[in-house]
Amino acid sequence: MPNAIQRSPIDPRLTTTAFTLDGYRVAQTMGVVRGITVRSRSVFGTMGASLQTVFGGNITMFTRLCENAREEAFNIMLVHAEEVGANAVIGVRYDAGELMRGVTEVLCYGTAVVVEPIADR
Repeated sequence: MPNAIQRSPIDPRLTTTAFTLDGYRVAQTMGVVRGITVRSRSVFGTMGASLQTVFGGNITMFTRLCENAREEAFNIMLVHAEEVGANAVIGVRYDAGELMRGVTEVLCYGTAVVVEPIADR
């Protein structure tokens, strides 16, 4: 499995939740790719977030944890896509589930494709 710190040469602008990329045509489909990370809350983070719940509003500690987990899963997915020879990912989705109390998996997946720019008409 790719290291989460590793960066892919795939341009994140060539990813989309849609199944087409404006200005490009799908030349080849490489299959489903995914990135997964499993995260837990620290005791200190949980205590800090618990204090934030007293005052209401955005629980920034959990927001940062979620955003970091999604970014890591996304980057792992891009590395996986590059490994199979893709230069873009379409149909990108996220999923998350609790594995045990305080431990959550975040999955980012999509279809790895090779795209080519559409020639000017």
